[in-house]
Amino acid sequence: MSKKKGLSLEEKRSRMMEIFFETKDVFQLKDIEKIAPKTKGIAPMTVKDVLQSLVDDNMVDCERVGTSNYFWAFPSKALHARELRLEELQKQVSEAQERKSSLQNAVGKAKEGREDTTERSALLKELQALKDEQIQLHTELDKYKECDPEVVEQMKKSNAVAKEAVSRWTGATYTLERLILRKIRYIIFLKIISIYISLKTYRTVCQRFGFKVIFIPTIEKTSEVHFPS
Repeated sequence: MSKKKGLSLEEKRSRMMEIFFETKDVFQLKDIEKIAPKTKGIAPMTVKDVLQSLVDDNMVDCERVGTSNYFWAFPSKALHARELRLEELQKQVSEAQERKSSLQNAVGKAKEGREDTTERSALLKELQALKDEQIQLHTELDKYKECDPEVVEQMKKSNAVAKEAVSRWTGATYTLERLILRKIRYIIFLKIISIYISLKTYRTVCQRFGFKVIFIPTIEKTSEVHFPS
């Protein structure tokens, strides 16, 4: 079996109003919390909220006497509240109708001069043709942007920056090349000195022990060997 569907807020409000109309009595909150669940099937946890919503809408009167709040509502008050609500709704309908009429007049005025005549159709075609021509001219203009003085000036600035960068890198490359050459010369110089010292030592040893010198290359003008600058 499916569970019984609970009451909606409007159903709870309507049933609680029945309590006041049927009894024509004054109640405290604790009285309503006992009566509403038993006689009208309103959930106990929702009684206070439902009652407060009726008070907020001026459908139920509330008066504090001492330390207790007393609630009551009579059919005449409910009727008066409905009449006030009806007047408010009628006022809203009237205002909506006025806005509708105003909008219809505005639409009518906006349509004036926009009737689908031969002259208007011709003007619209001419306007579209001018728009197409404008698009075509912009396309043609984009092709000649390179001749635009501003574009040319920007290109000159870009070229100057590029030229400066090339010069900077060229100078750095030249400096690096000089350093490498100096390093190579220095290594060659050290190698020559090493060979010279080795040969001289070899000849001295052979002479000291009476060995025959098989091959003794001579290095002349050693004083002319200098460190690379």
